[in-house]
Formats: sequence, structure tokens, C-alpha cells
Amino acid sequence: MNPTSSAPRRRTGKRIALAGGIVAALAAAGWYGWQHYHAKEDALARYLTATVQPGDIEDLVTATGSLQPSDYVDVGAQVSGQLEKIYAEVGSVVKKGDLLAEIDSTVYSATVDARRAALKNLQATQQARESDLKLAEQQLQRQQNLARDSATSEDSLQQAQAGVRSAQAQLASVKAQIEQAESTLRVDETSLKYAQILAPMDGVVVSISLKQGQTINASQSSPTLLRIADLSTMTVQTQVSEADVTRLRPGMPVYFTTLGSRNRRYQGELRKVEPTPTVNNNVVLYNALFDVKNQQRNLLPQMTAQVFFVAAEAHDTLVVPAGAVKLARMAPGSRRADGEASSPAGAPPRGEASAGKGQVSATAQPGKAAANRHDTTRPDAQARPAQGAMPPSAAGERPAGFGGAALSDAEREARRKQFESMTPEQREAWRARRAEQRQAQGEGGMPPAGPRAAGAEPAAKRGDTASSDKAAKAGAAANPVATTARVKPRELPVWSGVGNGRQQRPREGTVRVVLPDNSIVERKVTVGITDRVSYQVLAGLKPGERVIVGEKAQDKEAARSSNRNADMGPPGMGAPGMGAPMGGSTGARSR
Repeated sequence: MNPTSSAPRRRTGKRIALAGGIVAALAAAGWYGWQHYHAKEDALARYLTATVQPGDIEDLVTATGSLQPSDYVDVGAQVSGQLEKIYAEVGSVVKKGDLLAEIDSTVYSATVDARRAALKNLQATQQARESDLKLAEQQLQRQQNLARDSATSEDSLQQAQAGVRSAQAQLASVKAQIEQAESTLRVDETSLKYAQILAPMDGVVVSISLKQGQTINASQSSPTLLRIADLSTMTVQTQVSEADVTRLRPGMPVYFTTLGSRNRRYQGELRKVEPTPTVNNNVVLYNALFDVKNQQRNLLPQMTAQVFFVAAEAHDTLVVPAGAVKLARMAPGSRRADGEASSPAGAPPRGEASAGKGQVSATAQPGKAAANRHDTTRPDAQARPAQGAMPPSAAGERPAGFGGAALSDAEREARRKQFESMTPEQREAWRARRAEQRQAQGEGGMPPAGPRAAGAEPAAKRGDTASSDKAAKAGAAANPVATTARVKPRELPVWSGVGNGRQQRPREGTVRVVLPDNSIVERKVTVGITDRVSYQVLAGLKPGERVIVGEKAQDKEAARSSNRNADMGPPGMGAPGMGAPMGGSTGARSR
């Protein structure tokens, strides 16, 4: 054998072994990469993911409403007759004072002419009675001159005086008749004026109820001729269900769309929620009203509006799908604790609402409560309580009737004696304080009226009440009109809504986040506003992170099938707890 030919063969074998080792290393690296990356990608493929990104979110209360003019007037007829002419039509733009229609005024014109003639007759009679009075006064003057010279009899003087009085009475009677005729004439002239129907306001004629030539009978009812509406401002009347009405509050933003312009939003603010509901088929609905400007006349009466009340909103905030968030279960009593924490500043916490106005809760401010407590160490403390203070009770006990325990007979008798030992001023202050406590509790207590009102001057300082009553009666007798004067009406407050609405508070929860290496971790987050589709992210997530929203439908079914197969065991094996299969047991026995 040639020794030179064996060397190349050994080098070729080494090369083949080296190439095989490289291939094995590459195969191992590929297997490792597949295990760490592709396997994770395959596991992630069964989930639905979403990306956390900035956006806008709104918590909305939706309802359906209709458009109505904010101000309109039904123009009617105040006199009877035939409707001769209608100068307006539906859609006419009118100004205040424009002539809208005319009613046949023949009868009213004739009546006015007759009243004017009768007035002229009475005025002529008045002139004659004035002449008679002047003549009677001259005759009386002549008789008085003769009587000074004893040139006439007493009987002639008395007849002259009676003639003057008679002439004065006849003149007064004619003047009264003239006033009556003038009043009747004004009524007839007003009826003649009502035959011309004028526009009472600026607006648009939106409907006409009567036709030209129709006879109107205004003596039995007031017929409506037409309606004028101001379309520059429209009122949206929205019907909100009783389940959502508690979320509304006056002044909250609201917008709506119409069927003809779904892409255009009309903005407004909630003005009020009417307290009287409308019940349709056992469904309770409340009317929520708000106004919107209509300068371009795009909105017309009776249009249907899809209304959205914005209970809460956030712009340019992180948004995550609601399916990705698993909210933490709230502990018992946490809702009440949140309500107490979110109560308005200065409002007493729940459970201490029975403290009256001006009182300090002993649990909240023990120092102030101890300072305000009646000092029993003073010599006159038992005989004379402080002005405005209530009779003392047992330590830590509230007065009976204000949520405290019932008093015993001995305590009640002691309290009665202490009340009798008070001065009148102290009693009035105590009664006022007790009325304020009743009002603070909502027990229907009314502040005492008259001399018991809070801040009223005591009876001992007001002086003699009998003299003041006499002065009041004397003033009323001197000015009888003051006793029958009309009381000036005060401005009544208007019910504007149902409260401040329910505000969404931050909630804690967890999400499953997909890391850059396709691994899945669970992370705690804090969410805020929700629109039932997404949540506002307050803390715990960053923009661009991926979260798991759910599983695909086919993957869910496959997972259920694999779980069932795992419970049944591998093929050829019996059910768990049933022992080995028959073939296995036979082989064991043969062995």
C-alpha cells in the first residue's frame, strides 16, 4: 500500500467531521431560537391584542328628543265675526305690530259711532246743567243782597239756596253719565281695534288654523288663528329614562345630531330636568331641556334629535380597550367610603348628619367639642345655662328627638327644671337652635315664626306691644288703601335638575401586557373614565404597549378540547381512576 495516498484521506475525513459539527451547531441554534421565539409567537397567535394609544373618550348618556321653538305665541281672535282677510301664510317672517288678519268690523264700527253720538248728547246736557247752575247761583246772590237790606222774605232766600243745590246735583249726575259713556266707548273702540289682528312678537308663522271667510265665535271660546314662533333659538326636549336621569346635572355639556345632518354636532348646555315624568307603557321618562342657537335656520320644529349628554370626558389621553382590563373587586363598604371622601368641602361625613347647624361633631373635632361644652364648674352653671345652649344631657349623649337615646323620667324632669330657670332671651335662642337642628336633619322641622324666629328681638326689649298695636291700627285707619294693597310677588326659584350627577372615580385593575420578546406579564393599572368600550388609562401603561384583549373563538374551542383530552388521559389509557387497560394487565400476568 502506498503511504502517500493515506494522508489525503485523513484530511478529507477531518473536513467531513468539521462540517458535520458545524451543521449540528447550526441545527442546535435553530432549535433554540425556535423554542424561544417561534414557540412564543405560536402561543401569542391564539390571543387578540390591541395597542395602547392616545385618544379621546366620553362617558355619554344617550336619549332621543324633538326640537321645539324656544318662544312661540298662539295668536287668537278676541271678537266674533267673519274672517275677511288673512295677510300672512305659513313661513312668513313678521315683525311685532304687523297686520296678520282682519275680521268684519261693520257691527263694531256702528256701535262705536252710536256711543260717540250718545257721548256728545251728554256733553250738551252738561253744558245746559252748567248754565242752570250759574243762573241759580246768581239768583241766590240776589236774594242774599236783598236779605241784608231786609227787602225779601226768608222763604225766597231758602228757595234760592235749594235751587243752587239742585242745579249742582243735576250737573254731577250728568258728569257721571258722561264718564260711563266714555268708559263704554273705550270698550267698543277696543273691540273695533281687535277686529284687526296684529303680530304680538317678531318671528315666523309656523301654522295657520283658520281659513279666510270662516266665521269666528269668540264669545264661547278663544279660537286660535295662527302660531308665531321665534326660530332663532330652539329648545330640545329630550326624554331620559329613570335609570339615566340621576346622571344628569344642570350645566353639563350636551350635543345632538339630526337625521339630515348626522355628521354635524350642535352643542349646548343642559338647562333643567323637569320633575314631572311621562309614563308610556310603564316606562318612566323625564324631560330634559336645553337650548341651541339657530341663526342659519337649519333646525325646524318637530325634528328628531339624537342627544348625547356628556357625563365625563377626557381628550388626548391614553385609551385601552375595556376587554383588556380586569377590574379589582371592591371591598365591602368601599363605595360608602368613596362617597364620604368625595363629599363637598364643609359637608359633614355620613353617620354624623344629625349634628345641627352650628354644632361640631365630637368625633371629628374633640378639642372644639370639649371647648364648646357647657362648663359645669362655674358656680352659676347649674342654675343658668349659657345663652343659646341646649339643656345639658348625659355625657356623649345627643338630645332626645335628634337621634339620641330616650331620656329617663329623672333626666326629663331635670331638663324641664333647667328650662324653666332660663331667661326669656335664653328660651328664644334655644328654640331657634332646635329649629335649625331639625332643618339640618331633614325632619321637616320649620323655624319658629313670629317672636320665636332666630335673631328676633326678645319681647322684653321691644317695649309695650299694646302701644305698637294701637299705632298700627291708627296708621291703617289713616291710610285704608295700604291695608288692601297688592303684595309684590317674589321671584320663585325654579327646579333645575336632579342633583350633581354621578361622577366616575378611578378604579384599580390588571391587564396582560405583551413584552417585546413576546412574553406575557400581568400588570396593575389605574383607569378612569369609561364609555363601556374603552377605559382611560391613568397609570400603569405607556403608549405603544400591546395588551391582550381576549382569545380567538377557534382557539378557545381548541383549548377546551385539549383540556378535555388531558382529563381523559393519552390514547389507549382508561379514564382516571379506572386502572390499567386489559391488554396491559394481560401482559403483566404473562410475565
